[in-house]
Parts: sequence; structure tokens; C-alpha cells
Amino acid sequence: MYKDLLRRMIGVILLGSLVGIGFLSPVREYVSLPESFTFFEGQHVIQALPVGTNMNQEETNIYTTAMESEHKVSIQAKTNGDSMATLEAASFPIKKMNVKVLSDLKVVPGGQSIGVKLNTLGVLIVGHHLVNTTAGKQSPGEIADIQVGDIITKINGKNIKKMGDVSPFVKQSGETRNPLDVTIIRDGKTFHKTLTPLQDKNDQSYRIGLYIRDSAAGVGTLTFFDPASFKYGALGHVISDMDTKKPIKVNNGEILGSTVTSIEKGSNGHPGEKLARFSKDQRVLGDISKNSPFGIFGKLNDTLSNGDWNKPLPIALSHQVKEGPAKILTVVNGSKVREFEVDVVSSVPQKFPATKGMVIKITDPELLKITGGIVQGMSGSPIIQNGRIIGAVTHVFVNDPTSGYGVHIEWMLDEAGVDIYKDTKQAS
Repeated sequence: MYKDLLRRMIGVILLGSLVGIGFLSPVREYVSLPESFTFFEGQHVIQALPVGTNMNQEETNIYTTAMESEHKVSIQAKTNGDSMATLEAASFPIKKMNVKVLSDLKVVPGGQSIGVKLNTLGVLIVGHHLVNTTAGKQSPGEIADIQVGDIITKINGKNIKKMGDVSPFVKQSGETRNPLDVTIIRDGKTFHKTLTPLQDKNDQSYRIGLYIRDSAAGVGTLTFFDPASFKYGALGHVISDMDTKKPIKVNNGEILGSTVTSIEKGSNGHPGEKLARFSKDQRVLGDISKNSPFGIFGKLNDTLSNGDWNKPLPIALSHQVKEGPAKILTVVNGSKVREFEVDVVSSVPQKFPATKGMVIKITDPELLKITGGIVQGMSGSPIIQNGRIIGAVTHVFVNDPTSGYGVHIEWMLDEAGVDIYKDTKQAS
């Protein structure tokens, strides 16, 4: 029994010692050291080190400068590439850290108000209606188990691209009494449904009992474009159908110039809105090839001007975004892009793509007076901090229109097909 008690006491002492070690400042500092650093050519970071340690660079694409009095080291990028740095104590290596230096990619900030026209992949089912037949009111679409949100891509094996493609099949089916073989996409899966049109007893027309849509339109804000490839990103969030609330699957689309005519000011519980119209000349600025959770993407037909912000700016990765002052570029009247002050309230360093990476708050007195904060149509407005594009405005908080979410720029660039890692090479 005495031996068991002694073993337990020793176990408790060891456990207490291990827990206590975890509270020691050098241990906490060591544990908090990152496994890797990623930054751009010409940038530098200041990293705190545990007392009694120093960092030794192993490659030639970075400089490390000790700041001994503060137990810190300055790491400065020289050329792009992957390398290693070693943390040492008394010349004994205790930890290796990866250092990734990226080419300092620059893109042109947006801020312009744009009109958006989307054509869906096939035709979208947005509702059912009843056909008044001699046997009573029925919906052929419901009978065939075609649901709201489904996308009709083919009828009898023929591609359906617009609403006008459907009517001839319905008429022919009614006259021949042959049901339609309808191909639909539902939640990413393909199904075949048998649909039999019914005749309306009033006008003798054959109907399928479905409300359909093949396009959508709206306004938003351009976030950036790459001056080399003309690839662009806008909105910062997915475009969903107003009835089904589901993301629109894009067949094709285009963005056009847009002019802000007035602002419906936001208030608690009631988000405001930019009221805008497509420019009179209906000039197509570019195409739309993707509608994703991070916005709409495609290629511009030509370079775009936004006044004082025509020069390309570098970007910041999510872990480089700091809480504090920033600015957004947006249009509140006509087509003139202006800058307004905001605060980055919080930012989450993200290793994987996510839409809600930042919380921002409008602080500019003039913008608050005009809009009340973030309003619909402002989505996509680029956020700039310390001369770098860090992201885009996405959503407003309904109960606090002065604040909302932002998405980090690196995820929008990735969706646009602009590879920020393309020039990274192993340092030698």
C-alpha cells in the first residue's frame, strides 16, 4: 500500500511539473512560434523569440537580423522561393521553420458599380402553378416530381438553353399525347422525369404547370482585375435566385457599366440599397464564367478606369491583415469611385478558403450620412489597408448596418484563376 501511495504521489508531482512547465514564459513563446512564414518579396516580419534563442537562416532568399535587446528577429524577403530557418539555443538547433517568399503580385483595385446579367445553365424551376383542366386543377410538374430549384437541361434528349426552347416541346407533346422525357439537375445530380402536359379547358393550350426562369440581373461592385490577364473578381458572394434562394448555375453572362442613381439608406433591421441602372450605352465590360461563394468571375474585354485608383496594388494574405483602420472603394452617386474610411474589427488567418474572414465597420462620417453603413450593391467594394488590397465587402449585419463581413482577397484571386504561388521556387 505504501508503494502504491508513493507512486501516486510521484505521478501527481510529475503531472504538476509538466503543467507548470507549460506556464513558463519561454515554453509558451516556443509553442506559439509558427511552423511557417509566408510573405511577399520586399516585405519583412518581426518575430518574438524565446529568451536565449536565435534564428539562423539556411537559404539565401531571406535576411534574418537579430534584435537581441527585445528578443526578436527581423525576417526580410530577398527573392521568391521556399527556404528554411532554424531556431537555435546555445548553437543547438531546436526547431525548423518553413519560409515561403512569394512574388509581389499586384492587381488593379475596382470600386466601379457594375450591372450583372446571368444566363442560367438550362432553365430554372422557380415555382408550380395549377392547370385548370376538365378533370380539375392539377400541376403536371408536381405530378412528375419536378421541384423548385431543379434545372431542366434537356427535353427528349435536346439541350434546353432558354425559356423559348421549352414551348415547342410542350405543344408537340400535347398534340401527339406523348409524354416528355425531362432531364433535370438537382443538388448536383442528374435525374430523368416523365412529364405529361395537360390542356387548359379555357384556352385549350397545353401547359406543364411550372414557372421557369433562364436569366437574372442585378448590380454590384467590381473588386479587382489582373492587368496581365484581364481576369476579374466582383461581388464577393454568390448570386442566388430570388425565389429558390439557391445559387444560380451559370451558363454564361456579362457585366456592364452601371450608374448609381440614388441610395436607400439602411437602418437597424432594414438593410439599405444602392439604386442603379445600366449605363445608357449598354457597353459590355466583360463576361461571367463562374458564380461561386466568393463572387462572380470572368474576363474583362478591356482595361477599366476608376479615377485615382488606376495603378496596380499589392495584396495581403489573410494572416497579414491587421485590426485597425482601412478604406473601401465604392460608388455612391453616378459612376465616380471614391474612398471611405472603415475599421477592420477582426480578421481570421485562414489556411483554407472561407467566405467570412473579416468583420468591418464603416467609420467614415460622410458615408454613414449617405448610406447608413453597408448597403446592397456595395458588395465587392475592395478593402485596402496599408497600401495593399486585403479583401472585399460581402454582407451587412441586419441589426447593425454600420458593420458587416468581408472576404479575404486571396480566395477571390484563387477563384478568378490568378495564382499567387505560381512563381514560387525552391531557393538555392
